[in-house]
Amino acid sequence: MDPLLDVRNLTTRFYTEDGVVHAVNGISYKLGKGETLGIVGESGSGKSVSVLSLMRLIPQPPGKIEDGQVIFEGRNLLKVDDAEIRHMRGNRLAMVFQDPMTSLNPGLTVGRQIAEALELHKGMSKAAARDRTAELLDMVGIPGAAERFDHYPHQFSGGMRQRVMIAIALACEPQLLIADEPTTGLDVTIEAQITELVERLQEELGMAVIWITHDLAVVARLADRVMVMYAGHIVERAGVDELFERPRHPYTVGLLGSIPRLNDTRKNWLTSIGGLPPDLIDIPDGCPFAPRCPYAIEKCRAENPPLESTDRPEHHAACWRWEDLKEDAQGRTAKEIYSGVNEE
Repeated sequence: MDPLLDVRNLTTRFYTEDGVVHAVNGISYKLGKGETLGIVGESGSGKSVSVLSLMRLIPQPPGKIEDGQVIFEGRNLLKVDDAEIRHMRGNRLAMVFQDPMTSLNPGLTVGRQIAEALELHKGMSKAAARDRTAELLDMVGIPGAAERFDHYPHQFSGGMRQRVMIAIALACEPQLLIADEPTTGLDVTIEAQITELVERLQEELGMAVIWITHDLAVVARLADRVMVMYAGHIVERAGVDELFERPRHPYTVGLLGSIPRLNDTRKNWLTSIGGLPPDLIDIPDGCPFAPRCPYAIEKCRAENPPLESTDRPEHHAACWRWEDLKEDAQGRTAKEIYSGVNEE
């Protein structure tokens, strides 16, 4: 079966006064219908830029999608004209952004902002769009939905504003929902409510989801597959259980070591990855993670490894020494693996 989304060699640059920022560097992946893909990595790894690129929302200039294809439902989104991509956004594919207060228009009621999409993409009358908007607000758990139609964004809490953003995204029942760190800045209770909401709505509507986050605990709950990004590259990609149980890239090991575990009988301290991410203007020739990596050898500093299959066909890693990591990680924690490199 053909995938719903097929991203091939996506490459995005930003041309600034200081130089060219290599934000996304030839990433490729596929997403099936109804599947959830988690994209993780620290700030600046290219997570958000990669999905903004496939949505054609990169500001040009200074940004430019240099290369690649984004095949969605058999069509290359990077080649369709502006009118067509505007018709597809919010209709066939939709996005929930990090901060609803900056994404919502403060001068329009939340009901008007939802109804607008229904009128534009579904051709509904104002009365029909209003009724459907009330249904959507109720579906995402906003009490008194019909009365809240005429309220403005500042009259909602942060969690409720994020629910409004989800209602806008789901208004036209898209085939693909992209959630870009939608729970950032929310407390853990509201975060749990938002993730439960998306999980339930995905099951009801059968849509595919790309969930971008730095929170691996959320990914463990929601995702079918996980993609780990670092310095604009995919460094590891695997099924969620496989990645958590058998990481094959040192960066992933470090990320997993930063998660508190209630069942940790060894009472290990959380892992820290020493050093800083590379400067994306002056990106190194070799593996971008090499300066922070406890396994780095001269080859790592000279040549960037490709993303290739490891000991399992569906598990890919961009590491010259994944086999050494496999053997070494059997009896050592992430803290023990990283202790040497962090002391230097």
